[in-house]
Amino acid sequence: MSLHPDLTPTRSHTAIWPARAITGLLVAGIVMVSALAGAQESRPRNQDPGFLESIGRWFEEQGDKISSTFKDAGKKVETLGHEAGVAAKTTVEGAKDAAGAVARIPVARVVSGHEKCPNAPNGAPDCVAAATALCKAKGFESGKSADMTTADVCPAQVYLSGRSSGPGCKTETFVSRALCQ
Repeated sequence: MSLHPDLTPTRSHTAIWPARAITGLLVAGIVMVSALAGAQESRPRNQDPGFLESIGRWFEEQGDKISSTFKDAGKKVETLGHEAGVAAKTTVEGAKDAAGAVARIPVARVVSGHEKCPNAPNGAPDCVAAATALCKAKGFESGKSADMTTADVCPAQVYLSGRSSGPGCKTETFVSRALCQ
């Protein structure tokens, strides 16, 4: 198959043809969209909205939603900043109160000793009374237990027989350190 030399397309004609076709299609598309937009503007308002009007309305709604979301986020950030400031002030005030409480008890000291806790009416050891007794023995008014020790106390016969517990043994609790005022 041979072509006439005048009918053979040259490289420049081949490249121009697709570009012209695409440009023509784009121009035709723009003209059609313009005509549709003009036709929709001229229709009465009681009819259903057209395609372009629906798309335009949808973009407006999305823009409003995004704007509202950013405004809400901004308000939340402002609220968070305010709440953080209040929390910081409360923490500072709490620290000042704690420092003031420590400053008000300048005569408080921890003392060591060995005071037996008597049994309360319910059978449990009453170490509050033992801590107070330990502090009064050291010249203070009152005290609270800071450390306690328990021990099994048995008669000598139990220990001589090689046992560490058995009949006649009982558990005793002692206050070994107390915070005195």
